[in-house]
Amino acid sequence: MRVYLPCTIPALTRAVEAGQLGPAPLTGFAVTPALTEWYASGDTEELEYVALTEAARSSLRMLAADRADGAATPARRVVIAADVPDGLLQVPAALEEKARVRLAEPVPMAKVAAVHVDDLGAAPDIEAAIAALPEADKGDDDARFTVDGAEAHELMWYATQEIPDLLS
Repeated sequence: MRVYLPCTIPALTRAVEAGQLGPAPLTGFAVTPALTEWYASGDTEELEYVALTEAARSSLRMLAADRADGAATPARRVVIAADVPDGLLQVPAALEEKARVRLAEPVPMAKVAAVHVDDLGAAPDIEAAIAALPEADKGDDDARFTVDGAEAHELMWYATQEIPDLLS
């Protein structure tokens, strides 16, 4: 099954060095039965886009957490697309995020199909979204609008052989 794993540039660097994404358990996003039922009119491609978008939102939160810890993490959302055996996925019941899954084991980099990353031009909007997250979580409509603005940027697709160039 294709799973979309939220990440950051530093975390991707560590995964490449370690040869795997981990440690487990990992949170990812996939086309789950709940997502399929909720989005009944969508085809597989549309459902995968929903899962990718959910992973990008989670990546934004990872960026905010890194910044809160004082890390100089680049303002680029990262989503890793990997193909993993269905048996590694745990699909929690009754979640607001219908695409959310948990992976019971680390994901070897050999299972990575592609990496999706914000273009450098998205950085100002990503920075603004990171700054607005706390207020958006409190219900501020203007802050939510700013956070939603990050989603106006489509993530760029990178093949696995392009990862070293992306990280350099």
